[in-house]
Order: sequence, then structure tokens, then C-alpha cells
Amino acid sequence: MRYKIALQQSEEGYSASVPGLPGCWSQGTTEQEALENIQDAIHEYLAARDELLTGAVVREVEVAS
Repeated sequence: MRYKIALQQSEEGYSASVPGLPGCWSQGTTEQEALENIQDAIHEYLAARDELLTGAVVREVEVAS
């Protein structure tokens, strides 16, 4: 699965967030480190989300843009 990320550089390094996954963010000293860290954060975010949905009835809806 592919996610768009927002990557921002600062004096301390790079921060990365995932607009499609609210609250999913990470950082790194280098751009490469930030990209690796956000991949880990996405995996952890999705695992936590799946845990929260255990036992729930899940449906999908299509939204036209």
C-alpha cells in the first residue's frame, strides 16, 4: 500500500507526517532516516487501528470527489 507523506526540513532534521492517517508522524536527522521512521510509524499506526476494530462490523463506502 502507498501513502502520501508530508516531509518538512528544519534545523534539527526532517519531520514526516501522513495526511491520510491523522496523528501518524515521525522524524529523523536525515531525509532517509525520516522516511524509514515514517514507514515504521505507518505499520504501528495500522496495527493499532486494526486492534481497535477487533469485533466491529466494518464496511466500506465510496465517495466521489
